Amino acid sequence: MRVLEQDFPLDIWISFSKFFEQYRSFLKSDNELLKDRATRVLKILEEYPELEEGIKTEERVQELLPQIHLVLEDSFAQILQSNEIKIATIPFNNTVLQSSLRYKNIVKDAGENFEPQIKNLDEDHYFIMGCSIILNNYYGYNIDFRRPFFYDIPDANGIMRHYRIMYNADFIEIIKTEKARDITKEDVAELLDNFDNVDIWKEKFTPNSWVFKGIVLANMFDVTTDVSLSDFKTSLIRYDKTQGDFVGSFQEIFRAIFNLREIKVGFSNYNPEEEVIERVPLKNIDSYILYNKFSDKCDKALCGGTFHYLFEESKYFAISDVKKYQKSTPDELMYKNLVAQGINSAILAPIKSEGKMLGILEIVSPNIHELNSINANKLQDVMPYLVDSVLRSKAKAENELELIIQQECTSIHPSVHWKFRQEAKQFIRAMVEEAPVSFKEVVFDNVYPLYGQIDIKGSSEARNQAIQKDLVLQLNGISRVINKVLEADTLPIYEQLKYRTTRYIESITEQLQVDSEQKIINFIKKDITPLFKHLRRKNKDLEVAVEKYNTLLDNNLKTVYKHRKAYDDSVMIINKKLAALLDQKQDEAQGMYPHYFERFKSDGVEHNMYIGESITKHNTFNKVYLYNLRLWQLQIMCEMENAYYQMKKDLPVALDVASMVLVFNTSLSVRFRMDEKRFDVDGTYNARYEVVKKRVDKSKIKGTDQRITEKGKLVIVYSQSSDEREYIKYINFLQSKNYLEEEIEIVEVEDLQGVTGLKALRVNILYHKDEEDKEYYTYEDLMKELNL
Repeated sequence: MRVLEQDFPLDIWISFSKFFEQYRSFLKSDNELLKDRATRVLKILEEYPELEEGIKTEERVQELLPQIHLVLEDSFAQILQSNEIKIATIPFNNTVLQSSLRYKNIVKDAGENFEPQIKNLDEDHYFIMGCSIILNNYYGYNIDFRRPFFYDIPDANGIMRHYRIMYNADFIEIIKTEKARDITKEDVAELLDNFDNVDIWKEKFTPNSWVFKGIVLANMFDVTTDVSLSDFKTSLIRYDKTQGDFVGSFQEIFRAIFNLREIKVGFSNYNPEEEVIERVPLKNIDSYILYNKFSDKCDKALCGGTFHYLFEESKYFAISDVKKYQKSTPDELMYKNLVAQGINSAILAPIKSEGKMLGILEIVSPNIHELNSINANKLQDVMPYLVDSVLRSKAKAENELELIIQQECTSIHPSVHWKFRQEAKQFIRAMVEEAPVSFKEVVFDNVYPLYGQIDIKGSSEARNQAIQKDLVLQLNGISRVINKVLEADTLPIYEQLKYRTTRYIESITEQLQVDSEQKIINFIKKDITPLFKHLRRKNKDLEVAVEKYNTLLDNNLKTVYKHRKAYDDSVMIINKKLAALLDQKQDEAQGMYPHYFERFKSDGVEHNMYIGESITKHNTFNKVYLYNLRLWQLQIMCEMENAYYQMKKDLPVALDVASMVLVFNTSLSVRFRMDEKRFDVDGTYNARYEVVKKRVDKSKIKGTDQRITEKGKLVIVYSQSSDEREYIKYINFLQSKNYLEEEIEIVEVEDLQGVTGLKALRVNILYHKDEEDKEYYTYEDLMKELNL
């Protein structure tokens, strides 16, 4: 009888021959009741001999179910009907020939048309299990392929219950047919080494070439708590914050452990540095104690009793009736928060390790008395695993924090990370060997530097103008309030404050001195702010005047921050846009040949690059990669200029930028400075490169007052005639690609301190109005086109 659609080595015959053998032996018993029972069962056999010979069709099985039930009656004792979970079936199959009342009720509660499925048996393993029955029962090999099998069946409340299946195979026999091949020791040896290769098993055991005759009895045991604890441990081990619905599955596990459908699980972190409890910074993990806050002081968020039990006694705190507790302590925030969330019972449990508080587990229910001090004891099986998980989670969080700090606050670029790992391993090895230990300095020799910057022109003047406008705005606001005061009360001190305010306005309108801003801020802080607080209480008119003045002020800075904000926002937008573009293009450049890269944001974006054999670690460097990177650098500077001027019209403050590239024609060494956490050039001669980097962008064309950097131009500073010839080739190529205009200007750079003989190539950049525009514009043409 083919009971299943997939292949199986056994042809199933439902037979009760082993049962009838037992009953025949009972005919010789001295127990009259047993003899009488055996006689009646064997009489059924006389009438239906196919029950012993074997039934091969499902239809006939259904027709003979009344007789089958009578044969199996002793196996399903009436007195145990409501206690045992038991079925008569065939191996690893859902066909049920007879079952206990308790099993029927479990399936009934699961819902209409529910059919239990063995959850951990796939099609291939099903076939191999059939083969294992043959090897054990026919050939007598002691080969244990058995593994626990489970049914997952939801109860009436929708909670998934887990039942382990234990098979009794005493009532089966295995018959070899002509189609079956004989299994040798060599075959068994091959099978033992190929458990997962079902094709080999099917080669040895042709589907349906053996006969299974009989039935199996299966007892089931509710192991929901054990499985839930196992799932709980597995979930904690495998937890990944990127996982879809970890919290949902975690909650389902707790519902199964407590056998309560409506409970929810939350968690609060304990921060010992600030002595607060705070939310876990992960999506979907709630804190019912904190409710709508991110963090709170422990003694404020928890009631006195809860704090005592959790922090001092290290015991759980069960609240079986939240509203009752609230009535007795109406001012406690914790109960207010719980009631506001519809919570009527709760268990709060401390998660501690070696006496240190890590956090609080929160289990809550909308139902009164559902959670209490009795079922809280179930947590004793859970807490050890949760503590281990929280410790791992906190360690992982610390590692992630350190990683973010490293990524965001230091200059260890991926291209040189291998060198730091190498030194770190040596450092650890020295510590293990208890040798004198210090972290060896990281140096890269014989590398070629590249430097470029796109700088905001006139940033100091623009910033000063913004500060000047804001101060004038605030002082005019102060003047209006004082005029209002003088209308009501002509005290000499008010006259003096008006005079000082007017003088400050006049002085900064003419020119903003270095110390003007601080003088005015001190004047406002010491004289104006205390006075205005007093005036607000004096009468309604003055209160309105002061309030109107306060509307001018930034809430955080308590000063006018209008024009400075526009300037700061503009600089931030510029830096963010240009840095993002540079980072994106850098990823592509790393693919051409690996090199060290770092960038900085100030009033614009600057970048350093170093390329050479010592950085790549492999013997692959050739100067062609340096030349390629130099050309790439010029191209990306043009693209950054275009990106900026396409966004200029949308900025709060319209600013200009100027681009410059510095060429250094020889290789040098760079050293990672541990105190500053950044790379710097190594050696006295090489320091000349750093001097030029810091000063050249502010330098002028020799014999003039004109800066070498200019808006709309790409400037390339160099010292050797070979550099000039090389870069003119790059410029010619970029001119052919319509990045640069045709005319090339060569100028001398004024002497810097200790540095002479520098020159600069200057060439106009060609622009587009926007990304879709196909026309090319010089800077002046672009400004006209954009009406800037």
